[in-house]
Amino acid sequence: MNFSIKMKRRNITVVGIGYVGLGIGIMLSTEHNVTMLDVDQSKVDAINAGKSPIKESLIDEYLKTKDLSISATTDKEMAYNGADFIIIAVPTNYDEEIGRFDTHIVTDVVEEAIGFNGNACIVIKSTVPVGYTKSLREFVLPMGSKVLFSPEFLREGSALKDNLYPSRVIVGCDKENKKQVELAGKYLGIVRSASKGEYQELIMGTTEAEAVKLFANTYLAMRVAYFNELDTYSEVNGLNAKDIIEGMCYDPRIGNQYNNPSFGYGGYCFPKDTKQMLANFGESVPQNLIKAIVASNKTRKDYLVDSIVKKVNEEFSGKAVIGIYKLAMKSGSDNSRSSAVLDIIKGLTEKMHNMPIYIYDPVAGNIQNDRIVVRENDFKKFKEECDIILANRYSPELDDVKGKVYTRDIFNNN
Repeated sequence: MNFSIKMKRRNITVVGIGYVGLGIGIMLSTEHNVTMLDVDQSKVDAINAGKSPIKESLIDEYLKTKDLSISATTDKEMAYNGADFIIIAVPTNYDEEIGRFDTHIVTDVVEEAIGFNGNACIVIKSTVPVGYTKSLREFVLPMGSKVLFSPEFLREGSALKDNLYPSRVIVGCDKENKKQVELAGKYLGIVRSASKGEYQELIMGTTEAEAVKLFANTYLAMRVAYFNELDTYSEVNGLNAKDIIEGMCYDPRIGNQYNNPSFGYGGYCFPKDTKQMLANFGESVPQNLIKAIVASNKTRKDYLVDSIVKKVNEEFSGKAVIGIYKLAMKSGSDNSRSSAVLDIIKGLTEKMHNMPIYIYDPVAGNIQNDRIVVRENDFKKFKEECDIILANRYSPELDDVKGKVYTRDIFNNN
């Protein structure tokens, strides 16, 4: 439970100006002195100008209207020296070749931080393989290093809100080490001083905390995959998926949330976290479910590609202009990393040679595709030129061309 208290202002450095780093950095800067560190000068300049480098309305609002003690820099010495806490929020992408997260950036940053400031408490928020922090303490770090792990539980487009109103705050430490447990309590204190609402606080071993993050995201991915398979079954058999889902989800054990079908789970976390979870099981731990979750997502996207190709062949004699309405996985987000839509585009370009695909997305960056993908920023022209418009998430601004839209978005609510 969270009780709002006043405490001594701390000097906190957050490494990484992304969704995770910026969300917690802005929250903590309402009560503490926060320095954001990043190698991207454009992100640093944006923060120092009071602007958000990512699309999120609440972050924009806080930067414009709140009295924040926050600055950004690319200077490592300036950022690390004098910090009481150093929070690491750098990316850990899944490396297909080695079959696990690439954690070298995290390791490098931890070693750098200790090199500049051996007295600071380091809190890793980057998602890592189960057992990473323990191995780091045992084989990489000097004796006495103060390194904790605290998983993040954020949704794209609401990173600041989810920091301000968390469901729970978990800190992993060496529970046999009294000083580590005390540090975990101090970190909970600085989060408590800036967050709002009531939530659970848990201190556990670092390995268990790492597992919580991966198992939680794998469960959520499983739920997405489940309702997507229900939707596939309904579409193939001519059933009303919405009626089935509503009939199921009024059962409180199932719950009426996180049940809206999509083109597949995507975004930055689910694809890589489910693969890392599968890698952590390895060959030594019996399992079927985790493997099925990963496979189900690919099956869903393959099915949708085949459905769209069939529609083009049957309704347009094999020739049509396909439009993609936005790349991001969620409404209100500009993050298209590992979006299921990108895999749909890839599948279509492989099966429908020399057929143009138009993308309308005024905020997403460029995508890597060496085939026939065209950006069209004139929305009216986009709607006129496209024969079929694929929308992972529907919007009322498509109402005037609803007959052209192919979506599996049943509830239009996220």
